[in-house]
Amino acid sequence: MTRLRFLTLVLTLVAIIASGTVFFRLVEGWSWLDSYFFSVVTLSTVGYGELVPQTPAGKIGTTVFILVGLGIFAVAIQQFGVFAMRKREEHTEWLIARLGSEAGPANRDDSPDGTEKAPKDR
Repeated sequence: MTRLRFLTLVLTLVAIIASGTVFFRLVEGWSWLDSYFFSVVTLSTVGYGELVPQTPAGKIGTTVFILVGLGIFAVAIQQFGVFAMRKREEHTEWLIARLGSEAGPANRDDSPDGTEKAPKDR
């Protein structure tokens, strides 16, 4: 994942959480902490149920917030997963290449002078 893509995802998540926080603060009159908490809990689909919008604008806004924010949140989680998988694949490829190069000549049946070794009897 490029730095630009990573930065874009993080800033988009921050923007959606911040906009939800401001919206719930203004419309529902909740504290900043409660508004932030509700935004994060809603986007992460946890939904504790401690806070529930009471105003019609709050209920409609929550619906829009869920539809827009959940899509953004899901894309961000998916992209972070792809990033982690790619890093793991790169590490695995590096490890296989390193182990392959270290095990190369030592595991061959020919000696350093180019003559073949006789097979060992068991």
